[in-house]
Amino acid sequence: MKVSLPEVNFSDWGDVRYLHLGTEWVQGSMKLDAPFDIELEYVQRMMAWLLFVDPASVAKRHAMQLGLGAASLTKFCRKTLRMRTTAIELNPQVVAACRGWFKLPADDAKLQVVVADAATEIRKPQWLGTVDALQVDLYDHEAAAPVLDSEDFYADCRALLTEDGCMTVNLFGRSSSYERSLAKIVAAFGEEAVWAFKPTREGNTIVLAQREPSQPKRPVLADRAQTIQTRWSLPAPKWLRVFKPVA
Repeated sequence: MKVSLPEVNFSDWGDVRYLHLGTEWVQGSMKLDAPFDIELEYVQRMMAWLLFVDPASVAKRHAMQLGLGAASLTKFCRKTLRMRTTAIELNPQVVAACRGWFKLPADDAKLQVVVADAATEIRKPQWLGTVDALQVDLYDHEAAAPVLDSEDFYADCRALLTEDGCMTVNLFGRSSSYERSLAKIVAAFGEEAVWAFKPTREGNTIVLAQREPSQPKRPVLADRAQTIQTRWSLPAPKWLRVFKPVA
């Protein structure tokens, strides 16, 4: 069966470029004068897994994005954090748009963009247990609810992770759908392993789930947050005011 994929386009507003999938909904953005920075607040929060690892180990780790968007996370992980980075994207037009309009580099020894259905691709044996930072942002062109959002899907995500790996998920939409999605993540990962941010002004709530739960003490988190801000210019100290365990 041939899947009908939406057309891909972009718009510029001031010094920011936005990606759209045939509607006015924003699927990602890029600052034209800082194309490798992460521009949107909720996308910055998808990097909260950095709070749970030794900053010195980051460049040796593997990041995977499910859903490319405007490639903000992919570019940041590959270029700024110097990680091995894999992105899985269903729509080849999105990949072409990111390469043509959003400064996504060509594949190389540390970057691989796979055009595939994420639900199928992540079950392949080569990925299991290899991902330290899994970032899930899967929305259709209407941006109404996550495309993949079942307990089985989140269990497959957990199987991708290394022992100290984390998944971050963008949940956007009505609060009832947020509660349902959160319950599925908790069922797959266990309540002790799940953390959540308060929603952004735009209504995006980022949830983080660890393969194996750990509860770092506040001073450790505060110290790491300061390092993250100093080294990579992410507002991590601010995250700690709006980020806490679900349990």
